[in-house]
Amino acid sequence: MLRRNFVKTVSAVAVTAALGLGSFNALAAETIKVGILHSLSGTMAISETALKETVLMAIAEINSKGGVLGKQLEPVVVDPASNWPLFAEKARQLLSQDKVAVTFGCWTSVSRKSVLPVFKELNGLLFYPVQYEGEELEYNVFYTGAAPNQQAIPAVEYLMSKDGGSAKRFVLLGTDYVYPRTTNKILRAFLKSKGVADADIMEEYTPFGHSDYQTIIAKIKKFSSEGKRTAVISTINGDSNVPFYKELGNAGIKATEVPVVAFSVGEEELRGVDTKPLVGHLAAWNYFMTLKNPVNDGFTKAYRAWAVKQGLPNADKTVTNDPMEATYIGVYMWKQAVEKAKSTNVDKVIAAMAGQTFKAPNGFTIKMDEKNHHLHKPVFIGEIRADGQFDVVWKTPGPIKAAPWSPYIPGNDKKKGEPEGK
Repeated sequence: MLRRNFVKTVSAVAVTAALGLGSFNALAAETIKVGILHSLSGTMAISETALKETVLMAIAEINSKGGVLGKQLEPVVVDPASNWPLFAEKARQLLSQDKVAVTFGCWTSVSRKSVLPVFKELNGLLFYPVQYEGEELEYNVFYTGAAPNQQAIPAVEYLMSKDGGSAKRFVLLGTDYVYPRTTNKILRAFLKSKGVADADIMEEYTPFGHSDYQTIIAKIKKFSSEGKRTAVISTINGDSNVPFYKELGNAGIKATEVPVVAFSVGEEELRGVDTKPLVGHLAAWNYFMTLKNPVNDGFTKAYRAWAVKQGLPNADKTVTNDPMEATYIGVYMWKQAVEKAKSTNVDKVIAAMAGQTFKAPNGFTIKMDEKNHHLHKPVFIGEIRADGQFDVVWKTPGPIKAAPWSPYIPGNDKKKGEPEGK
């Protein structure tokens, strides 16, 4: 009798548990999980934290209008802490445990290279929002930042032009990892094709988190004093930009003498710097906060309101920048592709991403290329103002199609213009 009651009780518990589990699964299926894979601590937090907030803001906007396919988006935020192997671990967690439908993340190319094998193995979907060195075309990745022909090459062409000061010597200064080294390899070949001699190119690298730029700035001063107009092309990433620009100011290197054009410094990075000594130095991007158009007005106001509502540090002084815009475009294009595919299935969404368009804060209707997983993007060159914002001094007439495989690297003419399938 006792035994029979015990069996009944165990069976009842099992049924209840099963029902509970079923309810839980039904509940889980009510949302679509979205991974956010950005460094919120360590050397890259200065740049990546704002991208996390941009994804969260876009998700909140989409949810307030009914979500996607009738479901709310549920963000899953992880902190890979500027630790490249940890990026791969967190990517695996998002795909295997959290079962996210898509991930928005990474800044440095070394973090992207770290997660790529995981996204390929598990057939995940990554949106990568930062300018990079190209030389990559992956089925599982959409690149919403610039390829070299949408940032680096136009910036150097500008520096060599009369409007840009007719530079004849170049300092290639970067953080020591794949993006600066590959970009500078492309730029060195490009400069050579324009008749610039090796003796007129100085190349220097510093580690992540580097803070003492006195010696390098002294070398730049000496290099630039040897009779030819000199420009610095900076691919320094992360919080090292703060001591670099401080030292630039301390050394009295003015933009009128030796202009610095940065590829990884925007409004967010300049928030922690006294920008008065930096007036006139340059940055090349596909978006600036100061662009005047109704879409950008809405974007900047929405982000400031979001920052205040979330109680972010210095919320009343928040800024928007290029990787934030690229992140925002990516979230909305993914939403549109899911709706077109009527599914969050990765293969179906990848197919539906081809040719997606979005009216972007940069003032153009931006298109995802039908084949190469990159956006067509306009290019702007901005001069730093005393308030840390940028005045646009040069721009392309319209969006430029990305060339992921640079023509300045031998053998790239034989590479395919679209990613291999699974």
